[in-house]
Amino acid sequence: MRMRPAVAVTFLTAALSASVLPTTAQAAGTAAADDTTFSNVVVNGGKDIVLGLTTRKTVTITWTARDPEGVAASWAYLWHGPNTDDADGILPLYPPAGTCVVSRADPTTSTCKVSIAVSAARDFDHNGLAGAWKVLAGAQDTTDNWTEIDVAGTANFKRYARVTVNASPEPVKKGRTITVTGKLTRANWDSGTYTGYQGRTAQLQFRKKGSSVYTALKTVTTGVGGTLKTTTKAKSDGYYRYVFSGTPTTGPATATGDFVDVR
Repeated sequence: MRMRPAVAVTFLTAALSASVLPTTAQAAGTAAADDTTFSNVVVNGGKDIVLGLTTRKTVTITWTARDPEGVAASWAYLWHGPNTDDADGILPLYPPAGTCVVSRADPTTSTCKVSIAVSAARDFDHNGLAGAWKVLAGAQDTTDNWTEIDVAGTANFKRYARVTVNASPEPVKKGRTITVTGKLTRANWDSGTYTGYQGRTAQLQFRKKGSSVYTALKTVTTGVGGTLKTTTKAKSDGYYRYVFSGTPTTGPATATGDFVDVR
C-alpha cells in the first residue's frame, strides 16, 4: 500500500467521510495478502482517446475492487509521467471517489465507475502528453485500511489527425495519368494549431463508381508540411482517398473520397 499523491489528498479527504479515513499505510510494493486488489480496469471502453485542439469529452474508468473486509470506498484517476510524484498530467486534477456497487453474491467485491470531464484546451497544453497514461486505483476497506496501486491499468491519449485528397484532372480520358495530392496534419497542442505530419505513410485507395468497397493502390510517404503526392492511371469512374492508420501518439484519419469522371 502507498500514500496518495498530494494533489489527490485534499479532495479525497473531503469526499470520503471521516469514518473511512485511512489509519495505516505501507510503502508501495509491500502489499499484504489482505490488501484490496483491483481487476477489470477499463478506460473509455478500451478505446483510444483522440483529442483535437478544443475537444471536450467524458472519459469513464470502470474497475473491480475486492477486499476480504469489504470495500467502503474506491477511487481511480489517470496520470502521465515517470511516477505519480513527478506526474506532468493528472485527470481529473481533484479525483473524486468512484461510484461502487457491492456484489450480492460476494460482499467482498465491488464494481466501480468514475466519469472524467476532459478538455483538450484545458488539460493538454503540450505534445508530450500524447501516448500512454496510467490508471491509479485506490480503495478504503471497512476497517479503515487502504490500498493504492500506481499502475492498475493504462489508457492512450492521441492527437487528432486530418488528411485531405484531390485527384486531377477531372474529367480525364481513360488511360491517362491522374495526379492525387493531399495533406496530413495533426493537432499541435504546443502551438494550438494543426500542423503538417512529415515522414508518415498514407495509403491511396480507390472505390469504383457503384461499389461500396475501397481497394488499396499504393502507399505514399508525406513530405514537408505533411504533403502527399502520387500518380495513377485512370481506368474507370470512381473515388480516390488517402487513409492514415495512425501512430502510438496520433489518431487515424481518412479523407472523404474525391470523384473522378473517366471518359
